[in-house]
Amino acid sequence: MVETAERKAFGDGLQKLNENMATMAELSELAIRKAVEGLEKQVDSETDQVYALDQEIYGLMQQVMASCVDLIALYAPVARDLRTITTSLEIATDLDRIGRYAKDIAEITDDLHESHPEVLESLPQIRKMLEVTIQMVDTSVRAFLSRDAEPVRNIIRDDDAVDALHDEVFQLLVDRMANRSLAVSLGAQYILVNRYLERIADHAVNIGQHVIYMMTGQRTPRAIGGRAASPGPAPPAPRG
Repeated sequence: MVETAERKAFGDGLQKLNENMATMAELSELAIRKAVEGLEKQVDSETDQVYALDQEIYGLMQQVMASCVDLIALYAPVARDLRTITTSLEIATDLDRIGRYAKDIAEITDDLHESHPEVLESLPQIRKMLEVTIQMVDTSVRAFLSRDAEPVRNIIRDDDAVDALHDEVFQLLVDRMANRSLAVSLGAQYILVNRYLERIADHAVNIGQHVIYMMTGQRTPRAIGGRAASPGPAPPAPRG
């Protein structure tokens, strides 16, 4: 009887963890979409939403980390249950970083003060990078929520495409600043956006690799020369 009650309590705790992870994943994806919309449209209401979402994501990450520690300490889970808990810790860190990069893009939008649509219009590569990056986040999030590793088995291929676009956009921006067809201050801001998108794609890869491990118990090594972020969780940075 005691064992049954303990198992039920563990199941309830795991369900709550899954619910918080699902919410966190949805909010992280929404944050990057809102950040991109704000950058394209220079709309203050979009950036304000990103700041609020970043705070929500951070709060949820703290709840997830506390839940994971409690579940491990109280119930000593094994096998897939343990993998689900430990990978939830890792994925929560990646989702939090995606939210933080979305906030960084929103801050750049605020710093621009006025619309510069000609920059994005003249750089179709950065728009393509936006599309691929958001798709990668969507794919990795859906794989996690559906507990299906298949959609993310080749996600590194998409990340390689983002890396190539990142390098191309960086060089184009540097060239335009050098020939003075783009103000250095504005070009520097878009170099940062370019970098943040590349890092978001790296975290999408991390999530995909965590999902594969969660479902199969097998770690997928990063391709040689790849630039994904470290898969291990890092201490959360305090929100300002």
